[in-house]
Amino acid sequence: MQRRGFLTSIPSVAAGTAAALAANPAETRAQHNDVQRHEFRPGMFLGELGLPFEESLQTAREIGAKSLWLHHVPGEPEIASMTDAQAGRVAQRVAAHDLEIFLLNAGSPFKKIHLAELELNTLAEHPAFRRDFQALVRSMQIATQIGVRTVGSFTFAWPGEYTAGKPTWPMRWMTRGGVIADVDADKWLKAFSLVVDQAEKHDVDVALSMMPWNYTNTTGNFRRLVERLGSRRIKVMWGPADNVNCGEWDTATAGFQNVRPYLHGVHIKDLHVRDGLRLDFEYRPFGAGDVDYSTVLGNLRKHRSQAVLSMSTHFRPPSGSRVEAMRINFANLKKLISQIERDA
Repeated sequence: MQRRGFLTSIPSVAAGTAAALAANPAETRAQHNDVQRHEFRPGMFLGELGLPFEESLQTAREIGAKSLWLHHVPGEPEIASMTDAQAGRVAQRVAAHDLEIFLLNAGSPFKKIHLAELELNTLAEHPAFRRDFQALVRSMQIATQIGVRTVGSFTFAWPGEYTAGKPTWPMRWMTRGGVIADVDADKWLKAFSLVVDQAEKHDVDVALSMMPWNYTNTTGNFRRLVERLGSRRIKVMWGPADNVNCGEWDTATAGFQNVRPYLHGVHIKDLHVRDGLRLDFEYRPFGAGDVDYSTVLGNLRKHRSQAVLSMSTHFRPPSGSRVEAMRINFANLKKLISQIERDA
């Protein structure tokens, strides 16, 4: 696997630092070291634990998470159906465990809607679109009420993903993510223009998820669509594993540069691609797959990114325990962070 390298210094900056060290070495070194410090923000996709809500919160905090991605609350109504009072109580329960909600999803809006089934001129009236759009707007209302700055959305499915056996997959693999036709780009842009209007109204951001089955499956496709949209409200939950699963092997390097201006969080999981053309892959523990997480985390540290590292699992250890899988991933993440900081 070949990956592009990046320049790590600029001569003029280096010269300025050297001059400053010569003038006041102790003080300047302290200031320089302070600039180099970076604290990663560990988080978790809470639904991965598969536990009752209170037990999930306790376990997440004990394992090491500080920030949570919520899309469903066990024992409570779906987020889009919650009353203000119910949402407020959920937020209080999270805060009682010294945790924060960094991303709020009302389920999975637009995840399984095939963009090909929508018509440009009547898109807003389509029953499935209207249902998911209303759920997304309700998540914005709740987020505003409970002090969450960002809500989550998916980005529509490629033709036949959930109904016809993924007919465009071979093309998408061979083209590192797929070629988006103008007619589909126009529909995507109209849909998310409506989303952006609501985000402005409610003063929240919208972080778009990446998954192989949706149109923002790679950093390249995400960047092309979002640049045309041109809204400061759009962010990304970067998914390096999903990008790799779509053939974007340089996601840790060139991909990072694509998403860097929009980063809200990193959806962390790991996998190994056995045969990309046939969609043959397996999920693995963090650090045991094909994703170059050393470079991903190194770039986040270098640029002092505040993106939350939102851990998922997807793989299962021999015990079959979701909680054990999450513990393994957090332990591996901690080791990699320690190595990166030691080598810096």
